[in-house]
Amino acid sequence: MVRIPPAAADPASATAGVPGPRAADGVVPRQPRKRFRFARRATLGRSVRLLRSFRFEQTDPARFYGGIASDSVHLLGDFHADLTGRDLAGTTVLDVGGGPGYFADEFARAGARYIPVEPDPSEMHAAGIAVPAAVRGSGMALPFRDDAVDICFSSNVAEHIPDPWRMADEMVRVTKPGGVIVLSYTVWLGPFGGHETGPWHYLGGEYAARRYRRKNGQEPKNRFGVSLFAVPARDGVRWSERTPATVHAVFPRYHPRWAWWLVRIPGLRELLVSNLVVVAEKPGGPPRRG
Repeated sequence: MVRIPPAAADPASATAGVPGPRAADGVVPRQPRKRFRFARRATLGRSVRLLRSFRFEQTDPARFYGGIASDSVHLLGDFHADLTGRDLAGTTVLDVGGGPGYFADEFARAGARYIPVEPDPSEMHAAGIAVPAAVRGSGMALPFRDDAVDICFSSNVAEHIPDPWRMADEMVRVTKPGGVIVLSYTVWLGPFGGHETGPWHYLGGEYAARRYRRKNGQEPKNRFGVSLFAVPARDGVRWSERTPATVHAVFPRYHPRWAWWLVRIPGLRELLVSNLVVVAEKPGGPPRRG
C-alpha cells in the first residue's frame, strides 16, 4: 500500500507513496515520492515510549492519553505543514471520538480550535474535563455541515464502532477542500487489538470477553461486538484506495520509520502493525505554495 524507500542515513528523507486508483491489495503502482517531516519523529525511542504507556490505559488514563495527545499534535502539525505550508495556529480541528477531552490542552497550546465529538455523555465527562466546544454526536453521522473544518482527526476510535468506514467517509465530508484527514485505529490482530482483554482476543473476541469477566468479576470496558469490533489493517488499506480524498500516507503509527514497510505485506501487517494511520487531503483546495 505504501512505497517505503530503503533505509536512509537521513530520516527526513523517508517518504510515503500515494496509492494509485487501481492499486491491488499490497501492490502499488509507482508514484512520485513526497517527503514528510513526521518521519523524523518516528524513531525507536518514540516507539518504546508510546508502547510503554499502554499499560496505563486503564489504571492511569491521564498519563496514557497525555502522551498520545502530544504525539497526535505532532502528527497532525507535521502533515498539515507539509500539505498546506501552515502550522496549526488558527485551524479548527475536529476530533471524532474525542472522549473525555484529554487532547484539548495540547491542541490549545498549538493554537488550534479543538472540537471533540463523542456519542456517549458518560464518556465525555469521565475524566471531569470540561471542553466548552464538545459536541455530542455519532461519528457515523457527524452533526456538521459539509466543508466545515480544517482538520478532521480520529485516534483509536474506528475499532469501537460497527461501521468505521462510514465514519471515515463522514470525516472526508466535513473537511474543507484542501483540508487534512487523519484516521488512526487499532488493528484487531495486532498485539493491542483486544485492548484490556488481550492477548486472549487471538482466540476470539467472545472468548476473550468471557475470560476477562471470569477473572475480574466484571465485564470489560471494551465489550466485543458491542463497543469493540474486529477491524483489520486490510480494511483501512482498501478504504484508502476507494476514498475520493487524496491519500498521501499509510503507515504503522507506533513503529519507527524503518519499519513502515510492514504495511505493504498482506497478512504480516495484520499481526505486526498495532495501529494503522491513513493521512489524506480533501481535493479542491487553493493552489499550494511552490
